[in-house]
This record gives sequence, structure tokens and C-alpha cells, in this order.
Amino acid sequence: MNFICKKAELSEAITNVSRAVPQKSTIQALEGIKVKVAPGCVELTAYNLEMGIRTTIKADTTDSGEFVVNTRLFSEFTKKMAGEEIAFTIDETNAVHISSEATECAFSAMPADEYPDLPVVDSKRSFSVPQNVLRSMINMTGYAVAQNENKPIFTGELFDIEGENFTMVAIDGFRLAIRNETIDNGEKFNFVVPKKALQEVSTLIRDDCADNCLISVNDRHIIFEINNFFIISRLLEGAFHNYKMSIPNSYKTEIFVNKKDFAACLERCSLIIDEKNKCPIRCEIGGGVMKINCKTSIGKVNDAISADISGETVTIGFNNRLMLEALKAAEGDKVRIRLNGAMKVIELLPPMGESYIFLVMPIQLKN
Repeated sequence: MNFICKKAELSEAITNVSRAVPQKSTIQALEGIKVKVAPGCVELTAYNLEMGIRTTIKADTTDSGEFVVNTRLFSEFTKKMAGEEIAFTIDETNAVHISSEATECAFSAMPADEYPDLPVVDSKRSFSVPQNVLRSMINMTGYAVAQNENKPIFTGELFDIEGENFTMVAIDGFRLAIRNETIDNGEKFNFVVPKKALQEVSTLIRDDCADNCLISVNDRHIIFEINNFFIISRLLEGAFHNYKMSIPNSYKTEIFVNKKDFAACLERCSLIIDEKNKCPIRCEIGGGVMKINCKTSIGKVNDAISADISGETVTIGFNNRLMLEALKAAEGDKVRIRLNGAMKVIELLPPMGESYIFLVMPIQLKN
């Protein structure tokens, strides 16, 4: 079996596909990449039984067959070969011979008999989202996904589709992130996608790419089609949080503040907060000023930020890291903050509209 392909194309394909290769698996074949040769193309697949990535590149070949290669050797030999094209020959003993210009290398492969097939996902439910929009939605909400497995359903993000409204939601018990967009769809359904799969989807989207991502889903799996890459993932099972019930329907105080100024202030507070020296941020809001105070055994910070404030004055406490991560996820130069008193959830929104809604739980202050 022989094939010739472009080194740059193959190297990029290996790099992206290999993200789904497990470090250890009870099925040895899964620790490598499956290579399937067909007339005119080569298909690469990686699968860890939770998520799989597959892509196809052009190749000069009339042969057919498949084998499994060691991920590291396949990647490093491809990157380090001379020339722009690489020729592969796989003999009857599953030895892979690589040549490019004057360079020749070889390493052993495995038969593909034990490599599991990727799940088949029917397209009875599918919709398209511009890739740059999908990446924005993932990147703006991912910070709020739960890091522990206490509630496995919260280690993923809810995709809530209702007609033309597409909402992505993440929650970890202390904060909630919601991102809203409009799509061309007439159905109503929802499902939860693991964060790991969404991270790989975001990585595969090129900067500012407005091409569509086709998303197909059934009761157990989802497929994202991006730039000739197919990312397939299992869905998480269970009931997700009713996020709509958490969104406040009124407010007593509204603040428009420069996002960078607020974040810079919180970063200064971060210098005196650590695991041994925890302290909530004290924020006094009123009279066109947000006064920020923080004191630990390491030191103290007193700061003030100008803001456009309307409604009741309020003093509220919050976790420095949770608020800072929400601010960094927000797009634009300014953020709108809505409050309903000292012990009600803090709501962050864009200056206009509700393309995103970030909620942060407050902390009760001692005095």
C-alpha cells in the first residue's frame, strides 16, 4: 500500500486529530491514530470512547487499506521529514516506510482490526451556526463549567434550541453563564455537551472564520463539522438546571462601568488573596463611584472606579476570582451590572441587549 501527500496538510491533520487520542486505554489500538487509505485520499481518526476526531486529506494513491500508527512517531517523523511531499509505503508486516527527498525512515504499525468504529449519528436533528459565533459562545461561557464531578451534568454545557433562539448555558453552583444567538431553525430541543469536546471545537475554528459549522445530534451523540474535521462526542445524561428561573426579572441598582478598569482593580486585589488568605471583595456602590476594598494578612487595597449608576445605593460582597473571570469573558469595553440588594445574585450584561447574561453569587459581608 502506497500514498503520497503534502507534508504541511498531513502534519496539521495529525496535530488536530491527535487531541482525541487517550494517553492510556484498555484497547491498545486507541492509543494510536487509525489511517485509512482510499483512492485519492487518506482519512485519519482518533477516538477515546468519549470523543472522536476524524478528517480526510488529499493523497496521490490508488490503493485501499487501513492501519494504526503510534501517534508520537507519526507526528514527529512527519514534521521532521525534508521536502514538501512525503511518500508512505506500508508492507505486509505493517512496517511503515517514509521517504522525502533523500530522507528515509521506518517504524512499525498495527492492524486496524481492533480499532472501534466511531458512533453513527443520524441527521434527524441538525442546524448550522457561523463558526466565529460558535467559538464566541463557547469561549464566553466555558469559564462557568463545573470543574469537579459532584454533578456530572454540570461538567458540560447546555445547548437550548427553541425555534430561532439558540442559548448556551454553563453553571457550577456559584456562577451561571448564558450566551444567546439567533439561528435558522424551527425545532425545539436541548442537550448537554461535555466541555472537553467544546474546547476542541473552539480550537479547530480559525480566527474570524464565518463559515458555517454543521451540528448534528441524536439522543446520545453529537457531531460538529468544521473545516473538513468531524468532532463526535457523547452527550451527558441527566436533567440540567432550569437556568431561566435563575435570571432576575427586576433590579434596584444598575451600573455601567468600564470593563478593563473594573478588572484591573480586581487584579490588584488578587495580589493579596490566596488559598490561606481568603477574603471577599467589598464593593460600595453609589454617587457615581464604585468603592472597592479588600484586606488580608498580606496587605490591603482601597480603590475607586467611576461608573454610571442609577437606582439604590448598595454595599455588596463577592468572590474576586468569580467576578474577574466573568469580566474577562464579557465582550466589549463596558459591562452593565444589575443588583437587587446585598444578598441577591449579581447580574452582568452587555451595555445593550442580552446577548450574554453572567450571574455571580454574592458573599455576605461581616460588617
